[in-house]
Amino acid sequence: MSNTTLQAKQPQKIFIIEDEGDMCLLLNIMLHGKEIELEHAKTLAAAQEYLKKENPSVVILDNKLPDGLGVDFVSYIKKNNPSVKIVMISGYTPEIKNMALANGADMFLEKPFTRETLYNSIKKLLN
Repeated sequence: MSNTTLQAKQPQKIFIIEDEGDMCLLLNIMLHGKEIELEHAKTLAAAQEYLKKENPSVVILDNKLPDGLGVDFVSYIKKNNPSVKIVMISGYTPEIKNMALANGADMFLEKPFTRETLYNSIKKLLN
């Protein structure tokens, strides 16, 4: 019997970059109980420090943050953590969606979105 069959499945690590407390809470509730380990940052500076030490499976990235735009941070993540999948979340404008995807975001979700949409998007990126 191989070692891999004896090991418990590790939860996927998801890193949320979002400055609004209510939205962070909502994302936590939406992803609760899905074998997912969640971490949070409220600024791009804090996210940058986290990403120097950690390599999450997925980053959920808001666009409007206190110290910059998430859409501009996408290329930083892809350059320094190329295996990380990025789900950009924002109020919809075609320009922001197109810029996020052009900069390397793997998916764009327009606020508001459903629990099912969020979870299915993450599941698709992880498979």
